[in-house]
Amino acid sequence: MKYIEVDEELYRFIAGKTERIGESASEILRRLLGLESLVLDTETPPVAVSHPGMESSYLPNNLPPASNAVDFEQLYVSSVLDAQKSAVGRFLFVLEALYQQMPQQFEKVLQVQGRDRLYFATSKASLLAASQSANPKEIGNSGYWVTTNNNTAKKHAILLEALEKLGCGAIRAQAIADEALPQAKAE
Repeated sequence: MKYIEVDEELYRFIAGKTERIGESASEILRRLLGLESLVLDTETPPVAVSHPGMESSYLPNNLPPASNAVDFEQLYVSSVLDAQKSAVGRFLFVLEALYQQMPQQFEKVLQVQGRDRLYFATSKASLLAASQSANPKEIGNSGYWVTTNNNTAKKHAILLEALEKLGCGAIRAQAIADEALPQAKAE
């Protein structure tokens, strides 16, 4: 892997130009510079962008491979999360980062349900059948859908429970949920 060092401002700029989950720093820079996309062969490693003060920087597609030991500390790049404009965007971003890191275990989120409410499903139709006002959104291209019409505090609670179902410790899950949906703490 080749590394380039960039300052914090440039790093945030590059990360803030992410258009889709899984877009690498190299793809972002190629798009911004108007260069053709490169189809990398399997022997050519992607370029990682690092900046002073951060030991390792992952853009979403550079998450560690799925395994039983998920490193929740390296779940996502905070600056990319910060670039998400809405609570729904931040909510979906963290859920997709979770899915990318542990696709085989992600089905555990289906256990996160309200007393009379379905929050996750494997189809849009299932969520709409449970509630016409669900406003279901697909979590990336995962095949999993989530209800998004809840207030921020409820999204925070759903995210917290999903993190815990996926094996994240309670303290770390709270920290991730608080960072993803900070306004929920005040509600």
